[in-house]
Amino acid sequence: MREFLAVYLKGFSMGSADVVPGVSGATIALIVGIYDRLVRAITAIDPRAFRPAVRIHEPESRAALRAEFERIDATFLVVLGLGIGTAIAALSSVMHTAVSEYPVPTYGFFFGLIGASAVVLYGDVERWTVRRIAVSIVGIVLAAAVTGVTQAGTSHEPAMIVLAGAIAVCAMILPGVSGSFFLLILGQYEYMMGTVGAFVDALIGVLRGDGLAPLLEPGTIVALFGVGAVVGLFAMAHTVRRALERYRATTLAFLVSLMVGALRLPVVEVTSNLGTSPAERPAIAVGTGLVGAGAVLLIDRYTADLEYDSSEQ
Repeated sequence: MREFLAVYLKGFSMGSADVVPGVSGATIALIVGIYDRLVRAITAIDPRAFRPAVRIHEPESRAALRAEFERIDATFLVVLGLGIGTAIAALSSVMHTAVSEYPVPTYGFFFGLIGASAVVLYGDVERWTVRRIAVSIVGIVLAAAVTGVTQAGTSHEPAMIVLAGAIAVCAMILPGVSGSFFLLILGQYEYMMGTVGAFVDALIGVLRGDGLAPLLEPGTIVALFGVGAVVGLFAMAHTVRRALERYRATTLAFLVSLMVGALRLPVVEVTSNLGTSPAERPAIAVGTGLVGAGAVLLIDRYTADLEYDSSEQ
């Protein structure tokens, strides 16, 4: 139980980081010493190995499933996932309130987080080649363009929610790159934070006897996001992992450039919400931006000597 509690608390720390754009849950996994174990467990999952589940009534099938669960470190993944999920459920309403009611300080804070993260990660690219510079330019332009589209009007159709889940989950294996950051680019961040908060409130209401009706809409959206996350876990996460193993510097340059291009969003959100109240003045955005940047630099200071498995070819 002590080991389970430790893993749960580490998952809670990762989930807390994942709800803030610019802070990566994978970075927290590095800090608490479970990153390698997490990546091994994720990449070990093979859906085909769970075929014995259709014959769960047979002793041989149950034994095969137990062996498979042990091979992929399933208990670790489940307990860690519970910790991550608890943190997201607990903090999503807070973040939704922050971005909707206090956009100037909140997006100023996001700007500091994302900007400082980009500076730190660019420093990990030891040698700049023509290819890496070209890839970086493409990343900046692409992120700025996508961010402009999402600001003009974002779709919350089921296909977009599934796509957002698939992309966001990839941040689990990318130290320095946040899943919430990808949601921000896609224009789904505020929407998903509000939806998760509504889902948690409705779930509490069900436990109190309020009925299932308020749970259906947010529950459907959360389920669609979860489907996308599963798809991303089995497909995109492996692709990104291989890209990092074979072309780490180039892949990193592209991902960090996405962060730079996406800085367009917090800038526009801050400037369009400036006003006369203390929480709407430029100084508050600058102040929270400095706090965000300082937080990233502090984390970087204590993770500078931590490395994850990768090789550049």
